[in-house]
Amino acid sequence: MPDIIHLLPDSIANQIAAGEVVQRPASAVKELLENSLDAGAKKIQLIIRDAGKQLIQIIDDGAGMSETDARMSLERHATSKIKDAEDLFKLRTMGFRGEALASIAAVSQLELRTRQHHQELGTLIAVEASEIKKQEPISCPVGTSIQVKNLFYNIPARRNFLKGNPVEMKHIVDAFVQQSLARTDVAFMLVHGDEVLFDVAVSKLSQRIVNLFGKNYQEQLATCQMETDLVKITGYVGRPESAKRTRGEQFLFVNNRFIRNNYMHHAIMNGFEGLLPDGSFPFYTLFIDIDPKHIDVNVHPTKTEIKFDDERSVYAYLRAAVKQGLGKHNLAPSLDFAGDVNLTGKISGTAQQSHTDFYNEFKSASGRKAENWESLFDKNATENFQSPSDVMHRDGNQARSEVIRLESSINKEQDRIASPGKVLFQLQQKFIVREVSNGLMIIHQQAAHERVLYDKFIKNLSQSNGASQQSLFPQTAEFSSSDFSLLLELEKELHALGFRFEVFGKTAMLIQGLPIEAVGQEKAVLEGLLEQFKQNKTNLQIPVQENLARALAKRAAIKNGQQLSPEQMSGLVAGLFSSSNPSFSPDGSTTFFIFETSKMDEYFGRS
Repeated sequence: MPDIIHLLPDSIANQIAAGEVVQRPASAVKELLENSLDAGAKKIQLIIRDAGKQLIQIIDDGAGMSETDARMSLERHATSKIKDAEDLFKLRTMGFRGEALASIAAVSQLELRTRQHHQELGTLIAVEASEIKKQEPISCPVGTSIQVKNLFYNIPARRNFLKGNPVEMKHIVDAFVQQSLARTDVAFMLVHGDEVLFDVAVSKLSQRIVNLFGKNYQEQLATCQMETDLVKITGYVGRPESAKRTRGEQFLFVNNRFIRNNYMHHAIMNGFEGLLPDGSFPFYTLFIDIDPKHIDVNVHPTKTEIKFDDERSVYAYLRAAVKQGLGKHNLAPSLDFAGDVNLTGKISGTAQQSHTDFYNEFKSASGRKAENWESLFDKNATENFQSPSDVMHRDGNQARSEVIRLESSINKEQDRIASPGKVLFQLQQKFIVREVSNGLMIIHQQAAHERVLYDKFIKNLSQSNGASQQSLFPQTAEFSSSDFSLLLELEKELHALGFRFEVFGKTAMLIQGLPIEAVGQEKAVLEGLLEQFKQNKTNLQIPVQENLARALAKRAAIKNGQQLSPEQMSGLVAGLFSSSNPSFSPDGSTTFFIFETSKMDEYFGRS
């Protein structure tokens, strides 16, 4: 047999490597910015066209390269950062693998101009798909300028997988902001098209944060500082009351390298224990300075993952630094001596356990989810049953009910279905108990309302006719750059749901209206929707419209602990059993179960 194993050509090997290193335009931006920082630049300009698909250009005033170094920089595994394996545990530079430029050049048309300060002429190198097209001396400023044109032009499949411009630009801005925060001793500028998005001068960290995120952050920062034999921790955390419903403004750096580490994020969130509302995320920009021998940065080609040799100690120090910082600013919760905490915990724990056992016992006793739910109602009533949306068109004066928003009054048939002899009461402000022919139906009010709202939002999205409650005084709201880009991307779908807003600045929106089902402050509603949307996107592979309908239903549904009037309970039951799938909420949880009369008799030893 002939031999079948052979070496790949460098051009193909580089394209394969680019699959990990250069996943999207923002990946190239990150690598090029890090190279400029490693070159000692004090001023870096980033120019973007078409969200990086047409052009990514980095101009810096760093050390520059000789002609030979410029040519070598485009080869795989060519680097000036390390010489042997031991150097991996002494790293203070951002790059070290020698893959970035070679990978970028393999999937783009790249031009490199560079000159060292002692040279009269610089060097121009033009590369297309790893092939050198031109190399010649030129006149250029000291430093390096790299143009990356038509990214992925030779890999159409990869280019087709790129998202829309707002999404790709959001990732580019994120990469730019991360590097800008990491190095406040360097001036940065970001230009998109003909617009200067950011122009930040050399400054201290607090001023850099304000320049990047806005003046509102000036009064929201609490200093964190701690130094031990193992680590030095510095930076700022946001005040708890300024926490947002969406992620995206959490920045953790190790030796000035931005990292993502869920374990360390958990330590920071623990530092806020007792201070944050549920589902909110505080701002933080924290720096961990640690001896490189205690970490391993060679975990992934993107270099955003780090392993610590003693992560438990780092966790404890980080958590303590946050608690200490909040305490210094009088933000820590005060102790409550009014009750016995241990006794309260025991009582509440016992009550919760007994309730759970009771629920599980009922569920197993029932053994059914009533797929044929129509049989639970009188035949004559279900024949004439009208959905809440039908009633809404007949009588719009009841729109925007305080809790449920079923936008209807109940017609005679619905009144008979939900008569006092049917809907009995609300249990623990969490369940609706209703009489049916063969026992008691126990309905989870939040799950049921999520199903009702989900069906309505899906219909609104398909027909683009969501009703909107216009604001008497439109509210201006600032969003993070990533959330702002996401809002623009989802503008059409959000308009179909009933949201009304328009751009009112670089990252600000003028919110003019909300869906009539949405309750709360305009900005809080949008932030909560975006956060739920991003959580769904992370955990589920579902279409955008279904994701939005789920997210808004989750945020707009009534919550446990809300008192409902008899009319609201009746309306919710009517809405549930006119929905597409009354048995389950959109996330698959059960909306109700039946505790049958025969099982009740068994508990009393009777038949």
